Amino acid sequence: MIYCVACGATNRVSAGKSLTAAKCGRCSKPLATPAPVDVNSEQFAALQAKDTGAYVLDVWAPWCGPCRMMAPHFEAAAARFSADVRFFKLNTDTNQAAAGLLQIRGVPTLIARKGGRVVAHEAGAKTGAALDNWIQTSLKVTSKAN
Repeated sequence: MIYCVACGATNRVSAGKSLTAAKCGRCSKPLATPAPVDVNSEQFAALQAKDTGAYVLDVWAPWCGPCRMMAPHFEAAAARFSADVRFFKLNTDTNQAAAGLLQIRGVPTLIARKGGRVVAHEAGAKTGAALDNWIQTSLKVTSKAN
């Protein structure tokens, strides 16, 4: 089940189907995230409750130097893994309640979810190959070079 952050619908996507070919049944928006999508507390709560697909959440803050340093690498990873993994960003300054529920103690923090559960959780900036390796290991996927 893949939750559409654009309209709130839950969509069935066949196992093995590329997310780049999947569209929401209600609003027809693409379900893939070739660029990270900003989510608010309510959208993230719905993702946690309804989504069983693979996704990575970057919990960040605009004042955080390591967060800003990691951002272009996170964007590049979103493009490379868009067929299998979705990428979201949660701003702790504007979504403090969600950050509190996630027990975020430092930013940036990466959270990988698959099958409706957290499969990896790590604080600290990751860039380049280290970020790709973390995603591949955590979610058991391979990147697709552009």
